[in-house]
Amino acid sequence: MVQAPAPEITLDDFLALPEIKPANEFINGSICQKPMPQGKHSIIQRELTFAIDRPLRDQKIARAFPELRCTFGQRSTVPDISILLWDRIPRNEEGSVANAFLLAPDWTIEVLSPNQPQTKVVKNILHCLKHGTQMGWLIDPDEETVFVYQSQKEVEIFDEAQQSLLMPVFAVGLNLSVGELFGWLTE
Repeated sequence: MVQAPAPEITLDDFLALPEIKPANEFINGSICQKPMPQGKHSIIQRELTFAIDRPLRDQKIARAFPELRCTFGQRSTVPDISILLWDRIPRNEEGSVANAFLLAPDWTIEVLSPNQPQTKVVKNILHCLKHGTQMGWLIDPDEETVFVYQSQKEVEIFDEAQQSLLMPVFAVGLNLSVGELFGWLTE
């Protein structure tokens, strides 16, 4: 994680800056750059986005967005995958998906990158939960473990291949096991 040495700026000043890759995030008045995704991260993010988006989009329940900037609660972060309920997706006057998402996702998913501090990612998930997110996943590819966070509940750990991953209420029709998720890494 690279942290800018600049003095604190406002959220509005941050949002006026040009986007870069990997994305910068605005947390507690500071700019922090996300790490560059590597192989395991990229595979899991891509496959999981498709696995979630296809069935939920087809039923107009929700959409999954990779690397979407979400700005709320005086933070601007870019979860690896943000899932929003269909009727909460910001739209412009023409009905197209808007560019700015000034709300917390309904489900946030982060894939841990090598040398990325888990604490920062957990803090982002907890921030989302505090602002209405139903569920957060932290996926650790090296440990083949998924940590599931829900508001007012203990963290649940999924690390056995046959375990079915816990889904938010709106996505109960989705079924994915720990083994299937990490199996994508060997395909």
